[in-house]
Amino acid sequence: MLVKITPREKEWSRLLKQEKIFLEKGTRKKDSKLNQILEDKVPEKLQGTLDAAFAKAFETIFEKGTGVLEKTYKKEELERQFKINSYAVELKEDKKSLRKFSRKTDTANTKNLLLSSVEGVGLGALGIGLPDIPVFVGVLLKSVYEVALNFGYSYDTPEEKYFILKMIETALSYGDDLAQGDQQLNEFIEQSAWPQDYDQGRQIKITSATMSKELLYLKFLQGIPIVGAVGGAYNTIYLQKVLKYAKLKYHRRFLTDNETDPFPDDAC
Repeated sequence: MLVKITPREKEWSRLLKQEKIFLEKGTRKKDSKLNQILEDKVPEKLQGTLDAAFAKAFETIFEKGTGVLEKTYKKEELERQFKINSYAVELKEDKKSLRKFSRKTDTANTKNLLLSSVEGVGLGALGIGLPDIPVFVGVLLKSVYEVALNFGYSYDTPEEKYFILKMIETALSYGDDLAQGDQQLNEFIEQSAWPQDYDQGRQIKITSATMSKELLYLKFLQGIPIVGAVGGAYNTIYLQKVLKYAKLKYHRRFLTDNETDPFPDDAC
């Protein structure tokens, strides 16, 4: 007897395939020729400086910058659109209604990627590297916040900040670190509980260190006038990677939270 697969189960299977592709691409890091050229030219203290700059940016925005970011997008409109999309799913759950959430996310992400590109290239051409970090983190969090709202989630509670910080860290990790981070996020999604020993300050430092390690050479290059435009352009590449992963994780949360029976992990 054939068992009919529901539209939600099909969407879950599709999601697992997309997650698998993302994880496989991050199995190992491939150093570019540019990184190899810059390896001996980057000052030893730059890593620590970047760590501190990223951490300060996260702390400042979490403490008093969320309201400023919310002025750059229509929060109430996004919340209203989520309710409309959810009602459409209740009326008729099919492929079209289930994918409206991610399609709305794609539209917002395109605008934010363009913003990041203009900001990164512009400041890079002027030889401005480190001062661009608060702007980059601001665009990054703004973009993630919009993804969260499109799937019906907030972003201002301690639990949601953990989820966001862990997502950013994991998206920019490789190999075992990527696999382990992904598993921890999935456990949070399934159990709605964060690690017992969680400390936001420590997680900010971990996420910041991961970001600075990944962007080290490019931020150094961005500090060189004219040539820095190349480094600034890479802001968009890393933002796109984080947003792609954030979309996968929020999509997983949405499907998990709105399903009475657990999905099989090997659905793909």
